[in-house]
Amino acid sequence: MKHFAICAAALLAAPLAAETPDWAALAAQDIEALYAETKANHPGMHDPANPAFPALLEQARSEALAYAGKATSAAGFEASLDRFSAVLNDVHAGAYATLPEGYAPTIRWPGFVAAWRGDAMYVYKSAEGGPLAGSRIESCDGTPVTDLVKTRVFGWRNGASIPGAWWASARLALIDDGNPFAALPQTCRFVFDGKAEDRTLSWSPVPDYYREWRNGSINGDLLPIGIEECAPGIHWIAMPDFQPDEAGVAAYDALFETLAAKADSLRSARAVVLDLRYNNGGSSLWSRRVAEHLWGKDAVGLRAAARSAKTQVWWRPTPGNLAEVRGFVDLLKEQGQAETAAIVAQFIPLFEKAIAKGETWFVEPDFDPPAKTDAAPPAPQLTVPVYVVVPGQCASACLDAIDTFKLFPNTILIGAPSSADSTYMEVRNPPLPSGMARGIIPMKMYVDRPRGNGVSYTPDIEMADFDWSTANFLKWIEDDLVARF
Repeated sequence: MKHFAICAAALLAAPLAAETPDWAALAAQDIEALYAETKANHPGMHDPANPAFPALLEQARSEALAYAGKATSAAGFEASLDRFSAVLNDVHAGAYATLPEGYAPTIRWPGFVAAWRGDAMYVYKSAEGGPLAGSRIESCDGTPVTDLVKTRVFGWRNGASIPGAWWASARLALIDDGNPFAALPQTCRFVFDGKAEDRTLSWSPVPDYYREWRNGSINGDLLPIGIEECAPGIHWIAMPDFQPDEAGVAAYDALFETLAAKADSLRSARAVVLDLRYNNGGSSLWSRRVAEHLWGKDAVGLRAAARSAKTQVWWRPTPGNLAEVRGFVDLLKEQGQAETAAIVAQFIPLFEKAIAKGETWFVEPDFDPPAKTDAAPPAPQLTVPVYVVVPGQCASACLDAIDTFKLFPNTILIGAPSSADSTYMEVRNPPLPSGMARGIIPMKMYVDRPRGNGVSYTPDIEMADFDWSTANFLKWIEDDLVARF
């Protein structure tokens, strides 16, 4: 069965309590519940390839509880849960806060947005009177900026060893999210054109345009799901979302129809661009269908089957996980994935039987017709250059998309290094006792997945420019076409 991911239901904002909450008690209660939920359901507890996981989980609990005991605010409550997630160091495990608006801390900035490029931090854009855009941020309060990022950012989230996570998240070292356990920088040294300048930072609530600047620094402009000929012979396919709502599903359906109608022109194009900016994962079925329209269904299917011939999917058969899987069927139908919904419905009884027998694992059966992985796959129908625009946060189903696109030698990655994920997948998000946080619990794991645990993609063309606009990517792609082809 193909990988599918289910979006967590959003937690409605709870009314504010009449009295100030006991944040330390609430944090400790949620951490203990998260620990128990993870221990009972996470595949890592019984993963023969990861015998260190139980000890890591104990460490996550211990460190999170230590911070919880010092929490006196909503931000301290949230940071305690973040520490749990950071220790597990996996985007598919841990917890996240869902604080009601009245408790959420005010986000502040120092008057500029930072951006990580390559191995350094720079000023992306600056308000009037701030440091010059393009300045390299060398240090803050005497601490090298790399060390600052490790403590202020990756002390509270996963990804310290993943290059793409730095491109996506290092900027947060110079954002104040209220975390009382992470010292706020007061003075930073900026270097521009070889000249260094120390500046005292002035922190204030983010302005209305902050979101636009932030998004521009890590993803550029947001294009809707669809296809457009951005330049003569260069067809741009935008896929910013793999967990689409009803309108997104309709947009993908329209895209598939257009790809079928334009098949001949695409195969004689100068290039095709597959744009993954803003993509945070979801279901790999959307990218798989795009690939099948471009290269051919059998060309994709046989290559993918050969690549993953040894891969198995092992589920943790627990009552909590089963309850979530039962809900997949209706949700997949709502997303227009009736074929996958029917497959899930077939293995639910087998899942139930595994629980009844007290089995540690339920190995997902393959209900698809067996592929002849020893047969030579047909030649791909698309042979023109295919550029895949990769953002730093690309993980989960976004990585699955690259796995599929890279089955073909005409695929060129441009952008940032990707993020990475573990082999633990398919999360559910149970509410924690406070009502102001949810857990992140993976329910299955891949065994013998071709892309290993924590492995990311390195771009063929690293987009080190601050300008991540579509127009600038187009310029880079056109220059590469001239140079390479």
